[in-house]
Amino acid sequence: MVGVSIVSTGREGYDTPSGEFHVTEKDLTHVSSIYGDYVDRSGQVVMENVDATKDPRPHGARFRGAPMPYFLRIHGGIGMHAGYLPGYPASHGCIRLPKEMAARFFENSVIGTPVAISSRAA
Repeated sequence: MVGVSIVSTGREGYDTPSGEFHVTEKDLTHVSSIYGDYVDRSGQVVMENVDATKDPRPHGARFRGAPMPYFLRIHGGIGMHAGYLPGYPASHGCIRLPKEMAARFFENSVIGTPVAISSRAA
């Protein structure tokens, strides 16, 4: 075992799956292709926390995906990565970790590394 960490998991409607998985992809500088912000030409946010598949893009804006550093994909679009930890489930299904733990897991994982996800509360 590499470590145990506090996390933020999927909010209502975006449940994080429990079970036994394996790392299928590693990406140090992963960026979401679905969730992020719409920004103007200068990079200023015009609409935040959008779902690019559902939220219409304002005229002249472009999509900027949410950064997901130290990304380890474990199941479909679900992965583990460094992210904001508000103290409650807040993600779209991913497992958000403190940066230090995300880096530790990333550095100690290879494709195929087993990952066990349980729904235990602290």
